[in-house]
Formats: sequence, structure tokens, C-alpha cells
Amino acid sequence: MDATASSKFSDVDEYGFKRGDNFDYKAYSKFMDGYLKTLTRRRMKWEAILQQKDFDLSNIDAKLKRYIRKGIPGPYRPDVWMKISGAAAAQQLNPNLYRSLLELEQFNKEISDSISIDLPRTFPDNIYFDTKKDSLYNILIAYAHHNRDVGYCQGLNYIAGLLLIVTNDEEKSFWLLKHIVENIVPQYHSHNMANLLRDLAVFKELVIRRVPAVNRVVENMGLPYAVIATKWFICIFAEVLPVETVLRIWDCVFAEGYKIVFRAALAMFVTHKNAILECTDIAALANLFRDVMIQDSIVTDCHGFINAMFALRLKRSELESLRKLAALNKTTT
Repeated sequence: MDATASSKFSDVDEYGFKRGDNFDYKAYSKFMDGYLKTLTRRRMKWEAILQQKDFDLSNIDAKLKRYIRKGIPGPYRPDVWMKISGAAAAQQLNPNLYRSLLELEQFNKEISDSISIDLPRTFPDNIYFDTKKDSLYNILIAYAHHNRDVGYCQGLNYIAGLLLIVTNDEEKSFWLLKHIVENIVPQYHSHNMANLLRDLAVFKELVIRRVPAVNRVVENMGLPYAVIATKWFICIFAEVLPVETVLRIWDCVFAEGYKIVFRAALAMFVTHKNAILECTDIAALANLFRDVMIQDSIVTDCHGFINAMFALRLKRSELESLRKLAALNKTTT
């Protein structure tokens, strides 16, 4: 029997993404039975705080951080993301920036062609996205001309595309993309990807420190960390994990910054420790990272995965120390 035939859930999720052939409807149904109640409670609490006239979303205190970690309701995400990230404040300082970039007459043909080639590759499994491709092109070409050091880099299409799905607004998507590229993960998308390579080295060291047995398996199999995790970092898990899980991660990224990317990546290793240790060859290990881990019940349960992220001991001071060490190692090799 077709799995969807016995499920109350469609083979397309609420964001328009088609569920994969191996999607576990039974496990998802079990998870959603409880999660829907959680969503209802969270929405009521968010409604209450957003109705307070003196409530300032740009001031992230302990209460607001707790609310964000438990999930921002979908309808509120665009405006809340803009305010908690500082993107709204940046837009107010330069309100005509996006439109002025689109009005430039001279577009770099090489960049324009690269973006156009990637448009059909961006979320082909989303039934609504065909109508958004012109908007995605506008966002990416505007940003490429705004930030000449980055221009256009593969991966930005997935970030901007998901922002567009969530906000349904070109300008908000542009400002949130700008914030991500310049403030959350600077020099991940530049031509030399200097900070991406540094942070992959930092991530490897975190795995060595937290789950050394897992690192030994990865090292012994000869699977490079760059192969495993580059897309995780460069796309901030867009086009990697289930959409709701990505959005829950992004809720926290916009509020707390780059440390969340490391938390999510480390949680991928920690929550799948046993599965990794059971791999007997590189093909099995690669398949686990490429296919199994990104759609299993652990990551589909976005609430449980976020809790696993924040159960990890991880301080910004440790990350900064490891970044300095990675930079030093690069200069001495």
C-alpha cells in the first residue's frame, strides 16, 4: 500500500515541498500528534507578547530567547526575523537600497548567467517555486551588485529561495540574506571561502573533543569533513534538513548568531553517534550522511532536534579560541 494512502498527511508539506519516496509517514504522524498542540500553545504565547505595545523585539532578553528557541510561529517569522536580526534597523538606514540596485542598467553578464543557470535547480521539488523564480533572480542579482566581494556563490540561491518562501517578500529576503552573508557567516561565500574552511576545521576539532569515537570512524574511513559538512555550513542547512527543522534552526540563528550553526552541525553527529559507529565502510558512512541522516525521525522531530542542540555544552569563547587556532595553523602550514 502507498504510504500516503494510510496517512492523514499529504505528500506535499505546508511550504510546497514534495515529500521523498522514503518519507516515514508513520513516524511523522506520531511526532505531529504532539507537535500540533505545541504549535497552538506557542502561537497563543507569541500573540500575547506581540500585542504588548512596549515589547521590543530588537532587545533579546532571556524570556524572548526562550520563546525563540521554542519556535517562532510561521505567520510571524518574516517580521520577527527582520527585527531580532537587526535587518529591519539596517533597512531603515538605507530604505531605497534594494530598489536602487534593481534599477542599475549594467549587470555583470557572467554573474547574471550563473544565477539564471541555478534558478531551475533551486527547489525543483517545490510545487509553488516556479512562480517565485523571477523574484529569486532579483534578490540574487541585487545582492551580487551590492556585495562585489561575494558576487554570486552557489548556496546563496537556497538561502535566498527559502527566505522568499517564508517571507513572500523580495525586499525582506534581500535584507535577511545580506544579514546572513555579512554578519552570520562572513566570508563563507567569498571567492576563497576563507572563513568556511576555517570553520570546518573548527567543527572537526569540536567533534574530536565531544565525540572522539565518531571522529575516529570518520578519519579511519577517509571521509573528509569538507565532503560531509560544507553544504551544512554554506547553506545553513537549507536544502539539507527538513524545512521545519531548518526554520527552527534559523529562528535561533537570527537571534543568537553563528554559534547556532555549530550547535546544529554538532547535534547531527551527536544524535547519530550510534549509526555512525555501526558503519563498516566508507560507502555506508557516505550514504548515512548524504541520505539517511537528513531525513530520519531524529531530524524530522524538529522540537527534539532543537532540544538536542541546546543540550550540548558549547561556549562562544571556545569557538573563538578554536578559530584563532585554525587561523594560526593555516599560516604555519
